[in-house]
Amino acid sequence: MKKIMNWLMLSCRKATELIEKKLLVKLSFKENAQLQLHESICSACSAYEKQSKILDKIFHTQFQNIDNVQPTTMINEDLKKKILDTLPEN
Repeated sequence: MKKIMNWLMLSCRKATELIEKKLLVKLSFKENAQLQLHESICSACSAYEKQSKILDKIFHTQFQNIDNVQPTTMINEDLKKKILDTLPEN
């Protein structure tokens, strides 16, 4: 029985690793079973997974739109001037 419990039980650190892995690839049967058991008794890791999914969706949406962003040299030149103006003269 102890071997089975050791096989099934995860630390929160390992559970969060599996949560992040699950966003990228399909978990193995063992990993999925371990994660489900852990989340059934750990509300913090369940909340972490919900938050992680939301953040992943937000980042995914933002990075899909990044190709549409055009850099403006005017802003860069203005920032460069402001930085140079604030530097002490030697």
